[in-house]
Amino acid sequence: MRSHLLNDTTAEQYRRSVTDGVERVAAKLAATDRPFTGITVDALAPRIDEIDLDQPLHDTGAVLDELEDVYLRDAIYFHHPRYLAHLNCPVVIPAVLGEAVLSAVNSSLDTWDQSAGGTLIERKLIDWTTERIGLGPAADGVFTSGGTQSNLQALLLAREEAKTDTLAKLRIFASEVSHFSVKKSAKLLGLGQDAVVSIPVDHDKRMQTVALARELERCAQDGLVPMAVVATAGTTDFGSIDPLPEIAELCEQFGTWMHVDAAYGCGLLASLKHRDRISGIERADSVTVDYHKSFFQPVSSSAVLVRDAATLRHATYHAEYLNPRRMVEERIPNQVDKSLQTTRRFDALKLWMTLRTMGADGIGQLFDEVCDLAREGWKLIAADPRFDVVVEPSLSTLVFRYIPAAVTDPAEIDRANLYARKALFASGDAIVAGTKVGNRHYLKFTLLNPETQASDIAAVLDLIAGHAEQYLGESLDRAS
Repeated sequence: MRSHLLNDTTAEQYRRSVTDGVERVAAKLAATDRPFTGITVDALAPRIDEIDLDQPLHDTGAVLDELEDVYLRDAIYFHHPRYLAHLNCPVVIPAVLGEAVLSAVNSSLDTWDQSAGGTLIERKLIDWTTERIGLGPAADGVFTSGGTQSNLQALLLAREEAKTDTLAKLRIFASEVSHFSVKKSAKLLGLGQDAVVSIPVDHDKRMQTVALARELERCAQDGLVPMAVVATAGTTDFGSIDPLPEIAELCEQFGTWMHVDAAYGCGLLASLKHRDRISGIERADSVTVDYHKSFFQPVSSSAVLVRDAATLRHATYHAEYLNPRRMVEERIPNQVDKSLQTTRRFDALKLWMTLRTMGADGIGQLFDEVCDLAREGWKLIAADPRFDVVVEPSLSTLVFRYIPAAVTDPAEIDRANLYARKALFASGDAIVAGTKVGNRHYLKFTLLNPETQASDIAAVLDLIAGHAEQYLGESLDRAS
């Protein structure tokens, strides 16, 4: 079985196998005419269940044939212009090339003696990002697996910087539409159930700073410790951006750590047209960025950045076999000193390849295109009497629902929208997401594909309306 190990003697086999795989994926991408086949769990599960993993096929060509049947044929393809659901972006080719390189070389970014130049490339990209944000000369950070881990690490640092032994006194302030990982992080960090104070949002789904100020004052009056304020630059549901300058002022006034969750909105760091939408982010103590959302990178590629590199010491642990303390004195750069992870992929290479090929302006142009498309989409939906749209987009998300002229029961309208989303997914013609607004069911377009056109949005709206009307017609027939 040594013939399958990647080394100097198998380089040619590696080239043939990878080329075969790439050609199959390329052919699939070229032939894909809809984002999904509509296959059901009940139809696909038996095909996978019947595979005996203890009986290998011994040939990569045969394995790829099998993979076509159990995965490639029915995969959900984010590159298709009518995939409009979650925060999944189509990926740029230089990043995919970087993925192939990093997988084959298999560097681990925890220590210098496992990565060498990989360490320096990651550090260079961290510096590049902190400069784009404007965090200052003492800033630093580290790549992570995603926004959830980045938020967790940022709040860990905030907890330690709060300097209290009574965890029950700590409070985190976040808007009512912030990411669920804020509450999850609080739980993982050993804080009480009441640790996260939910701040109401305005009509545009932005944190109300008057309410935030009131809660911070109450916290102080009750003898509690305001550990952190989490401002969101691009909420998952609405793409809304909290008023960062005003929040920064309040954090400074109350001596509170300011974390900005820019997992979605970080694309504005490269924007040629809309960078001002995240003004104030430079005043944060920590920032989450997800390059795999708005920098068109393959999963995973994220980072947590901090204003003061010294705060990263709260994530540091020295092990003699890995990163003994003497390495610090010898100025050996070990990224594990900053990370919650030990073994860690060289995901930074994907962004490096992208910047060296396309440049930041190239990324920014793509993100600007989807933001501008969202504006077009909003105008379409707002002008269509069949739909109600919630807010004007700050980034590239549209939340709306079908409103039939002849039906006034909100629960029945909810069921029509749920049915339309499910039927659309089953058809494979398009994929949209869903959420709740005021306990009512809404649909969501998350636009991250520059290839999507206003005509695609219009066509999907017609499909949604058609499915909803079909449901309501059948519902009326059943009722009669």
